[in-house]
Amino acid sequence: MLGSIKAFSSVALVAIATVPGVIAATPSLGCGKAPTLAGNPNTAHQVTVNGKTRGFFINVPEDYDQDHPYRLIFALHALGGTASQVVSGTGGYYAWYGIPPLVNDTVGAIYVAPDGLNNGWMNQAGEDVTFISQVIDTVEADLCVDQNLRFSTGFSYGGAMSYALACALGEEIRAVAVLSGNPQISGCSGGTAPVAYYGQHGVADNVLPIAGGREMRDRFVKNNGCTAMASPSEPAAGSGAAHTKNTYSNCSSGYPVVWVAFDGPHTPTPTENGAAQSFSPHETWEFFSQFD
Repeated sequence: MLGSIKAFSSVALVAIATVPGVIAATPSLGCGKAPTLAGNPNTAHQVTVNGKTRGFFINVPEDYDQDHPYRLIFALHALGGTASQVVSGTGGYYAWYGIPPLVNDTVGAIYVAPDGLNNGWMNQAGEDVTFISQVIDTVEADLCVDQNLRFSTGFSYGGAMSYALACALGEEIRAVAVLSGNPQISGCSGGTAPVAYYGQHGVADNVLPIAGGREMRDRFVKNNGCTAMASPSEPAAGSGAAHTKNTYSNCSSGYPVVWVAFDGPHTPTPTENGAAQSFSPHETWEFFSQFD
């Protein structure tokens, strides 16, 4: 699992990072190779995990450079959803959670949308963590990825699974953005290593109540050495107030925690003040983009 983490490509380490503690890109084994996974993002790819065939989709930049290490961003669907909905931006999702149009820096990103078993992420006996780990190995053996810059985001069950990845993979995941998740769904094996953490939740969520979001947040407030807040700012339910953003202080260098609460229900695309588009993609990308 993640066998390529310690294996260095022949491509030299590239000093690009600005976050303290990350001094250079760690190119994956796929750097310098002609890719086989690049192409139509609507093409499904498969791996076999524990005797089960599992599928995933990949979105590679049109101007993909096989010698340039990219971010790797996982975009995980909710319960009852599919990876193809995340790819196409249907079923209530923005395509790839709305992140690609915002990425305009020199690092860029490769996106992966995997399919959960039975349209969910129950992660029984850690099988979904094993699946994601194998997808990472498969992608990084073929494409050029900066192994210091792996990310995951998702809504509802997809948020729960992103949290489970932060718990189980620890230092192998740079940051997660958990949108309206819950800590019991996909579990938290391990869960002691610091991981940069963005949490977002609606105060009127009656599907997965905000208490679960706070519990997940507080684990990484502790893991990341941040100073706890007695009462993070949150809008009152039904107030119509704008979302609040709490940035924790005194976190370990390179491991921030941000908590966003909004006056709304269980949704991946909350809007406010008559806006046509959700603030969620911008907040997620602002958090991820600081790690380059």
